[in-house]
Amino acid sequence: MYRFLLTPRWWGINVFVLLAIPFCIFMGSWQLSRFEGRVQEEHAANRQAASDSSEAARPLDSMLPVDKATSGQRVTAHGRYGTQLLVPGRQLDDKDGFYVLTLLRTGTGKALPVVRGWLPGKADAAKAPAPPQGEVTVTGALQASETPGDNGVSAQGGLPAGQTAAISSASLVNLVPYRLYDAWVTLDKADAGMKAVPAAAPDGTGLDLKAFQNLGYTGEWFVFAGFTVFMWFRLLRREVEAARDAELGLVPQEDAAPVTVSSGG
Repeated sequence: MYRFLLTPRWWGINVFVLLAIPFCIFMGSWQLSRFEGRVQEEHAANRQAASDSSEAARPLDSMLPVDKATSGQRVTAHGRYGTQLLVPGRQLDDKDGFYVLTLLRTGTGKALPVVRGWLPGKADAAKAPAPPQGEVTVTGALQASETPGDNGVSAQGGLPAGQTAAISSASLVNLVPYRLYDAWVTLDKADAGMKAVPAAAPDGTGLDLKAFQNLGYTGEWFVFAGFTVFMWFRLLRREVEAARDAELGLVPQEDAAPVTVSSGG
């Protein structure tokens, strides 16, 4: 009854199933490990944020370039405030508002974008407090340049003068007359009248959309493995039933010879 398993067709089916199942399980396990890795990164980022808030601030230049290890750590920089811009469309505590971004001109000849705080409502330069005059020392969390379109950062263009959608050297280079650091800082304590902007986790870490995509792919690969097994058993059952019917001499009606009815004459 099971001799059909030795036919070339079933050899091909069996080889495919034997290769497909472990491949699906491997891919599902790999996607699951990616998700678990991002969960661990989230926990590590939270622990780092808690420890960074109590650690002594380090000089800005010693922490560059910004990477996953330095993002969120406290840095300090000296200089004079210059051009001030607004960053619209930013939420804090589930409220819409905007960042007040001021360029700190340092002794290195470069300017450091500094988020001095957040204000609710639509971006309005009249609401933004003027920056302190003279030499200042700023202390805050180091952040990597933002990428428009990622992690909720707007890619909107055509903003009014004095506004920018993203905090990045690429976005600011045409708005200010300074050479720029490829980084920015959010102050530990916002200037008067504003709320401090908390540091964000670096790109590619934490439970973002990509993390849940990994979890979704995990389920898909395991479903593929189960579907492969299901289809193999279904095909096997059909072949066994067909072989049993053949042994009993049962022929499906559609395979029976057509009956010809002749008229008398």
